Amino acid sequence: MKLGVFTPLFNHLSFDEMIEEVANRGLETVEIGTGGNPGTAHLDIDKLLNSSDARREYQRKLDDKGLEISAFSTHNNPISPLEKIAKEADESIRKTIKLASLMNVPVVNGFSGIGAGNETDTQVNWPVSPWPNEFTDSYHYQWDKKLIPYWKDINKEAEAAGVKIGIEMHGGFLVHTPYTMLRLREEAGKAIGCNYDPSHMWWQGIDPVEAIKILGREDSLHHFHAKDTYLDQANINMHGLTDMQPYGDVKSRAWTFRSVGMGHSVDVWADMISALRIYGYDHAVSIEHEDPIMSVDEGLNRAISNLQSILIKDKPSEMWWV
Repeated sequence: MKLGVFTPLFNHLSFDEMIEEVANRGLETVEIGTGGNPGTAHLDIDKLLNSSDARREYQRKLDDKGLEISAFSTHNNPISPLEKIAKEADESIRKTIKLASLMNVPVVNGFSGIGAGNETDTQVNWPVSPWPNEFTDSYHYQWDKKLIPYWKDINKEAEAAGVKIGIEMHGGFLVHTPYTMLRLREEAGKAIGCNYDPSHMWWQGIDPVEAIKILGREDSLHHFHAKDTYLDQANINMHGLTDMQPYGDVKSRAWTFRSVGMGHSVDVWADMISALRIYGYDHAVSIEHEDPIMSVDEGLNRAISNLQSILIKDKPSEMWWV
């Protein structure tokens, strides 16, 4: 495994400044935004698609810093009922798959998306209960009419390009649990897998180590985000896990994203790293910093030091004791 970072936390820096910053911290990989929520601060996708010279120069700069791209990321909503959002998201995914193929980047990350509740609905709708029955109707409409057809098409494109898709299981989108991830993979195709982020498992009440095992048995672990979550039981008692308070209301929120080791112990993270190794994952551990009470420098450095102490890099030795 190699330790790296998801670069939007450095969107205020130029590409050259960003890779200098990353290399100076001893990291080995970068996950770079190509559109959507991560933005495009470190990559001009049209320029790179249209110029082999530009791609070579971009790669040369990474090589000079000893860095490799673990994934391109374009987190957005390709099945939104809002036509402008859906069109932009779809175009970004398809362009990113093409660029990943041209630059030998193995994974394209993003969200599954969330659709409207029915054909005439004009806003997104996230059903989380089977009753009243209208929720179940919306759920089936979204999966059967929007989600599955869309990702079947993307799967064909990804397979042809030799690129894996890493869908981040995230609340608010149709794929947000191991079950929904594996259902979409079964329906759409094997290029579809997950960008596994344990922070989104904790706040849904899912054991992240067990989730790795579930997904690993199906060979669906395509990429890994390292981000922690602090669960405040007193606030959970008040607001529940589907807390709608702004992320900045840390005092009263049921849960809050934290830097690695600040929500759960390093021992718990070591169990996750071991589970990744056991179930065949040997790609990047990409730090995503979204800690509201730590600076970028302190939060990132804390994550780096904690993960460096438990990361498994070498191939296992022969069992000489057997």
